[in-house]
Amino acid sequence: MVDLYGKTLSRRQVAERSGMLSQFAGVRLMTLGDGVERGIRMLEFRTGSGLRFTALVDRALDIADCEYKGQAIGWHSPSGFRHPGLHDYEGEDGFAWGRSFSGLLVTCGLDHILGRNEVPAENYNYPGRKTVTHSLHGRIGTIPARLTGYGEAWDGDRCVLWAEGIVQQASVFGEDLHLIRRIEADVGGNEIRLSDRVVNHGFHRTPHMYFYHVNVGHPLLDEGSRYLAPIRDVVWAAHGDERYQAQKVGYHTVPAPQLGFSEQVWQHELGADGNGEVPVAVVNDRLGLGFEVVTRKDQLPCCYQWQNFQAGQYALGIEPSTHHVLGNLAARERGEMIWLEHDESRSYDAVFRVLDGKGAIAGAEGRIAAIARQPAQDYPQPSGKFPRLAGEGMSATIIHGEPSGRRTGSPAVREDWRQM
Repeated sequence: MVDLYGKTLSRRQVAERSGMLSQFAGVRLMTLGDGVERGIRMLEFRTGSGLRFTALVDRALDIADCEYKGQAIGWHSPSGFRHPGLHDYEGEDGFAWGRSFSGLLVTCGLDHILGRNEVPAENYNYPGRKTVTHSLHGRIGTIPARLTGYGEAWDGDRCVLWAEGIVQQASVFGEDLHLIRRIEADVGGNEIRLSDRVVNHGFHRTPHMYFYHVNVGHPLLDEGSRYLAPIRDVVWAAHGDERYQAQKVGYHTVPAPQLGFSEQVWQHELGADGNGEVPVAVVNDRLGLGFEVVTRKDQLPCCYQWQNFQAGQYALGIEPSTHHVLGNLAARERGEMIWLEHDESRSYDAVFRVLDGKGAIAGAEGRIAAIARQPAQDYPQPSGKFPRLAGEGMSATIIHGEPSGRRTGSPAVREDWRQM
């Protein structure tokens, strides 16, 4: 059954009330026509509950806009939704990624995440190529998808809005990785479901790293908004030295936009519920509005929190990841890099859920606290203890025990990991 406008309706009853489902809900393909966005194909989803979001076909089917009952949830940066044809991946010493960084979801990967790195290329067996140079957060987010389908699908009295596509990150004498993505949302529902599969289409043994850069903005993000997560340990903070409390902004409570704010990034070790799911949320109690991101611990065992409270760029990022913030080279040194042989793949599932009202916020807060109670203090001391992750083709789950290889909880790793 479909819940619309305070009524529970059958498929027949929905049909009786309109000539087309698009009166209430649907998926529409359109092309943006002006400025840096010109030429980008975009799918607009409307569920009929007040949830509206868009997926940029020509930017890896990432989610751009997201709003609920007219209230924005997804972040828009000053860069806009820039056409990938304008993007210079290796520009600005690897930081040109920031000129295309905007939207609710920016996917990072497929063979690299985090900061700029130069890594060995012997796995590609080409004498003229000794190393691979990576810029910030990898290539995938600015590659157009091949749209394989979209629409509305009825299953009895339930209707699902959906879209599918394939994004190919490939090079001669290099990687040939495919991201196969499906996006779903129920008519009458308040959540977005993301199902991704990354497969090695090539015949070289290829490294794989992946994370979701989920970015929320105003009005969900506002002074007093709260970050909720089942934090078992605060592992690391980019500013975890004498600067730790200098900006008077901790991890838990959001301030108003700041002038001269320097980004702060944390890595938290999060617990999972009995189903292996990890919920993280940002809530605005004043508005009675929240946004929850649910991923799987066995797929994305690490999680970062990004704070960019600079005026004009006001955002907070929830970032579930396959790897620690230590970066590409550290993942190799620690035996934690994921390597995919031909036709091997990794799957990733995420749910983005709107929390509508105090009851929904309280329910999410209760679910999170039942897993682990996050630190009450705003400035918990980072432990510097990075749990061992499985690599070398094994499932990307945490191995209990002390990590080997490089281990640090200080900003000394900053240049080796990430800036956003």
